[in-house]
Amino acid sequence: MLKFKVKDLSLAKQGRKKIDWAESRMPVLAMLREKYKKTKPFKGYKIAGCLHVTKETAVLVRTFIDAGAEVSWSGCNPLSTQDDVAAALAAEGVSIFAWNGMNTKEFYWCIERTLDFKPNLTLDDGADLIFTVHRRFQHLIPEIIGGTEETTTGVHRLRKMADDGALKYPVFAVNDSITKWDFDNVYGTGQSTIDGILRATSVMIPGKNFVIAGYGHCGSGVANKAKGLGANTFVTEVKPTAALKATLDGHSVMKMDDAAKIGDIFVTATGVKDVIIGRHFRVMKDGAIVCNTGHYDCEINIMDLEKLAKRKRLLRPNCEEYTLKNGKRIFLLARGRLVNLSAAEGHPSEVMDMSFSNQFSAQLRLVEFHKKGKKLPINVYTLPEELDQHIAGLKLKTMNIKIDKLTPEQIRYINDYSEGT
Repeated sequence: MLKFKVKDLSLAKQGRKKIDWAESRMPVLAMLREKYKKTKPFKGYKIAGCLHVTKETAVLVRTFIDAGAEVSWSGCNPLSTQDDVAAALAAEGVSIFAWNGMNTKEFYWCIERTLDFKPNLTLDDGADLIFTVHRRFQHLIPEIIGGTEETTTGVHRLRKMADDGALKYPVFAVNDSITKWDFDNVYGTGQSTIDGILRATSVMIPGKNFVIAGYGHCGSGVANKAKGLGANTFVTEVKPTAALKATLDGHSVMKMDDAAKIGDIFVTATGVKDVIIGRHFRVMKDGAIVCNTGHYDCEINIMDLEKLAKRKRLLRPNCEEYTLKNGKRIFLLARGRLVNLSAAEGHPSEVMDMSFSNQFSAQLRLVEFHKKGKKLPINVYTLPEELDQHIAGLKLKTMNIKIDKLTPEQIRYINDYSEGT
C-alpha cells in the first residue's frame, strides 16, 4: 500500500518550521494534546482526513497521532496544499497524499488512497471524502462509526443527504459550532481573503469599490475587513434578512447586475454556482479583479469568461489577465479557487485553534460512543453548546482575559418563572 505522495520531500525542513510556528499559536489544541497523549483514546482507530493541508492542519494531525490514532490525509482543494507542510508530515511517517496544483483526477485519486487503509472515522472539509465513500467505497461503510464536517457547504449537502435518507453514517457538523463559524468563518475568512487578494495583486484596497457576493458568516467577515481598510463596500444577496443586516452594518446592497458595473474588486462567498457569469463580465470595468472565497470554484463561471476572452496570460502567481474581445481586462485570482488558501496561507493559526479543537472533540465523541457500545443514529449533529463555552473559556484563559460569573442568586433568578415585574 502506497504510504504517501507529495510534491517534494526535500521541503520537509521548511515545512517543520511552519508547523512549529502554528503550534506556538494554537494553545487550546496543545492543551488537548497534553491531556490525551497519555491515555491515547484513539488507539486502535483509523482516521481518514480530507482537509486543506496547511501548517494548522498539520498541528491537528499531530494531535490525533499523539492521542493514539492512525491517520491518512488528503487535501480538500487542488490549490490549497502547502507543499512544504505536506513534505514535513510525510517525512514524519504520516500517510499523506497531497500536492499543490493537482487536477481533478489526481484530487480524487488522493482521496481514494486515504481509504485504502480502511478507516473507522472520516474528517471532511467540503464532504468530498464522505461523497467518495458513499459512491465508490460503500463496502467500507459498515466499519465507519462516524465522521465530522468542517465547512458550511459540506454541512448543507450532508443535511440534504440525511433528509433524503442517503447518509449512511452519523456526522458531526463542526462548522455549526459557535467557536467555529462565528470566529473561523468571520474573522479567519475576512482576514485571509484580504491577505490572498493582496498577495496575488498588491493592489491598494482603500477607495476601491469592493463587491461581496453573499453576507453570511464568511461574506460578512470579508465585507467588514474591506470596509475597515477604507474600501467602499457593496453586498449582493438573495436572502432578505442577510441583505437587511448588511445594510444596517453600513454596506450598500444591490443586485449583482448593478454592482458589476461599478466594482473594482469582486469576492464571491455564497456556496452557490454561477454568481458571476457572462453578462456580468461584459459590463465590468477595465481592470476589475474577480475572486472566490466560497468552497468550490463554480461561483465564478470561468467558462463564460473564457468565451468572452480573446487571450489570457499569467501576470503574477495566482493572477491571470483575461483580455476580452471588447478590449477590457479582467483579472481572475487563483483560478476561481479559494483565494485565501490558494494565494495566501489560509486562516490565522489563532482562530484555527478553536476550529480544530472542535474537530478533535467531535472525533473523540464518536470514539467514546463506540467504546460504550452505543450506536449513534444516522443524522447530522451539532456539538453541545457547553463544549463551545468550554473551548471559548480555554481560549480566553490563554489570552489572560477574565470574565464575570453568575452568582447563585442570579442563576436562581434566571430559572425562576414565578417572578414578575
